[in-house]
Amino acid sequence: MEKKPMSRAKKIVLGVVIAVVALAVAAVVTVFALFGHELATLNSIEKVDDYPLYTMTYDGDYGIDAFIEQGGASNDAELIQFVVNRIMKGLPITIDLPDLACSTFNATTAEGDAIFGRNFDLEYSPGMLVRTDPADGYASVSMVNLGFLGYGEDKMPEDLISSLTALAAPYAPLDGVNEAGLAVGVLLIDTEPTNQETDKVDITTTTAIRMMLDSCATVDEAVALLGKYDMHSSANSCYHFQIADASGASVIVEYIGDEMSILEPGDATTMGALSGEAGVTYQAATNFLLTPGEYNFGGGQDRYQVLMETLTAADGVLSEDEAMDLLQSVSREVQIRDDGSVFQTQWSVVYNLDDLTASIIMGGKYDEPAYEVSLAS
Repeated sequence: MEKKPMSRAKKIVLGVVIAVVALAVAAVVTVFALFGHELATLNSIEKVDDYPLYTMTYDGDYGIDAFIEQGGASNDAELIQFVVNRIMKGLPITIDLPDLACSTFNATTAEGDAIFGRNFDLEYSPGMLVRTDPADGYASVSMVNLGFLGYGEDKMPEDLISSLTALAAPYAPLDGVNEAGLAVGVLLIDTEPTNQETDKVDITTTTAIRMMLDSCATVDEAVALLGKYDMHSSANSCYHFQIADASGASVIVEYIGDEMSILEPGDATTMGALSGEAGVTYQAATNFLLTPGEYNFGGGQDRYQVLMETLTAADGVLSEDEAMDLLQSVSREVQIRDDGSVFQTQWSVVYNLDDLTASIIMGGKYDEPAYEVSLAS
């Protein structure tokens, strides 16, 4: 039977269908070409603790080299603008570091592994462990408070749309460790913000942590990196860093009158005899300046005393379990503030700088097993 020729109307419909399909395919290809890395990153988000704690593996380049090349950022607004343009494709975000109280210390296990302990104390803060692996730098894991990116009890990164803001997480680390064994934590100081103004490239508090984790293998390299840039404190506050590495070295970096002050283990501090003695390798920090002089203000002296007395009694040798116990001993119990907000230790983490692992407890749940993560897996 002779096949009837296709009518003109059917040809038009078929042509339209083919065109629509072609456009759809082209759109999908374009989306993956422009946002493939971002989509892979968002698809990696997983909830691993009900407090909650999420994990995310960042796929691709988050632009830290471009950030430096364009002059860095001298304040939060400039950092946000860069992140919006580079990563968020124009989607507005906020990066905010409010009043936080924390503790850090370093120690050594009986087997000789360097470890680094960190409490992050604040109002309710959903956490995210972010994995990054820059092409020309060190892979790392770092902890981010999603509250700084606008998340909270009424908004979590549970689907593609609600997760978009999490793409900014690489620019908001608060502590972490890299594959070379360098660990860093930042702690608030209640004093004048740091605002260095020379001819160096400008960086902010959290971008400094990102850069140290990406490019530094040792404490000396981290200190040298900080010295190459003008530091501008995030959130119009002041901070100091404790930095440690796999060799057991540690320093605390403070900014006094916009000048860097480097304290090594055993150095005299504003806490006098509690600073340790010559030859020790351990240090601790809370929320007051340790640099000797007229700078002994801030808070957390009671927590610092507990940390240093415990480390001194143990000669700086603690197991990872003992390190977590020490973090628990200086953790902040639940406090209801005047505005109704709840303040407590949001997470406690023990990093092993030799095994490249992290043990994380969220929300003061010390009677439950820690979430364990390894940079090797």
